[in-house]
Amino acid sequence: MGDMQTYYLAVDIGASSGRHILGHLSEGKMVLEEIHRFPNGMTERDGALCWDVDALFAEIVTGMKKCKEAGKIPAAMGIDTWAVDFVLLDAEDRRIGNAVGYRDKRTSGIDTELYKTISEAELYGRTGIQKQIFNTIYQLAAVQKQHPEYLARAKSLLMIPEYFNFLLTGKKAAEYTNATTTQLVDPDTKDWDVTLMKRLGYPVQIFQKIHKPGTVLGNLTEEIKEAVGFDCKVMLPATHDTGSAVLAVPTDKEDAIYISSGTWSLMGTERRTADCSEAGRIHNFTSEGGYDYRFRYLKNIMGLWMIQSVRKELAPEQGFGEICEAAAQTEIASLVDCNDDRFLAPENMTKEVQKACEETGQQVPQGIAEVAAVIYHSLAECYAKTIVEIEEMTGAKYDSIHVVGGGANAAYLNELTAKATGRTVYAGPTEATAIGNLAAQMLADDVFKDLWAARKCIFNSFEIRTYEP
Repeated sequence: MGDMQTYYLAVDIGASSGRHILGHLSEGKMVLEEIHRFPNGMTERDGALCWDVDALFAEIVTGMKKCKEAGKIPAAMGIDTWAVDFVLLDAEDRRIGNAVGYRDKRTSGIDTELYKTISEAELYGRTGIQKQIFNTIYQLAAVQKQHPEYLARAKSLLMIPEYFNFLLTGKKAAEYTNATTTQLVDPDTKDWDVTLMKRLGYPVQIFQKIHKPGTVLGNLTEEIKEAVGFDCKVMLPATHDTGSAVLAVPTDKEDAIYISSGTWSLMGTERRTADCSEAGRIHNFTSEGGYDYRFRYLKNIMGLWMIQSVRKELAPEQGFGEICEAAAQTEIASLVDCNDDRFLAPENMTKEVQKACEETGQQVPQGIAEVAAVIYHSLAECYAKTIVEIEEMTGAKYDSIHVVGGGANAAYLNELTAKATGRTVYAGPTEATAIGNLAAQMLADDVFKDLWAARKCIFNSFEIRTYEP
């Protein structure tokens, strides 16, 4: 008798790396196994910062082959990636132009153009999505202005995970959580805001029908089956990585506070309805779509991207754990505003942090430990401000914070967060995105009876550390 285990495969691709994680249930606990890992990043092409989607898709196939080699063939698989970015395909399903990434400058100043057609306030009132200059709505405005011929030729628009799903199955479908990050979805109907698209002059017909996480898209094409040596179902998890991470927040409360901590820190709570109020806009909150139509009411905070950048610049040989411990030994008390646009893509993050401290008359950090300490302290302060704003906006009180994702490993940051916010911090699981991706697939297969059962299983399956204020 062979292994009768049912495996699920999460392909989780972040801005700096991707991995294939196989999951299965054993004695009621979720067990993970990393099968494949590969690098990712934006590189300059034709004067723009782009993703190498061909290389990424080749890695997806490689990781699937490794499942076969390990004798662990998944019953289903699901892909999640970062949000907002997309590819355009022509009538022959060939890509038009490059897969330009969200840190590219093409959207610079495009907002003022767009607001001639619809004001920022009205846009928020329609969508509940915070203004980020890289949202798909602005990227499309940039394409419209710089390459109108692309939109004229385009027959389909696919977000990054949807493009990979299409290459695997031959089927085109939009997924709800990621679709909301385009800033083109109506939070009431949970469908495309066609009126808004028409007003902006976007070709409505290129957008795919929106499906909920848990939808089975289909099986692998003959070509892919042959390449990987097996067939499996391709499912839609929450294809936006944050949507998957939030699904994995191991809480039993209807309204917990979470920080999905990775390249970005996304801090918020879950709500049943979107907040499209002017107050929400002024506070820069967003109501992104979540699993089961729960809204991820959150704030985008510049996250460990700042630490990743200074490490690259000052101490590439040091691990994050080491940097974290060194920062804990410093005395520096300087703070910067993590949400300042100057930290989005500076030439040099270290110099930018030093300059910000200098401009505000604070001690200028020297060396990796001090620069990291300033960033960690600043993040904790930012979290403290944000939780107060969330309480103001929701009228609820929160006594704890769940930190999920890679940042759950940053012990010093978790300690600072507990102190700065005065709340208990529960840190873990670190693999929240992959776990949430797997959980959506398992929920669709009735492995769990509902979201709460899945979350309870996650709480019992992974190490969760507690930090008291």
